[in-house]
Amino acid sequence: MKLADEDRALLEELCQQHGVSIQKVLKLLETVREYEFKERRHGVYDALREILKMPPEALER
Repeated sequence: MKLADEDRALLEELCQQHGVSIQKVLKLLETVREYEFKERRHGVYDALREILKMPPEALER
C-alpha cells in the first residue's frame, strides 16, 4: 500500500508504540481497501481474520 512519507512515518510510530507489526497493519488496510468498492463486501471479515492469524514474518516483503 502506498502512503505519503508523513503518513507512513506516523503509522510506523504508532505501530511501534503499540507493539503492532506495521506489515500486518498495511496488509489489513490494503485488504479493506480492496473490498471498499465492491457491491457486497462478502468475505472481508474472513480475509481480515486470516491476516490477523498470520505470523509477522509471513507478511514481510
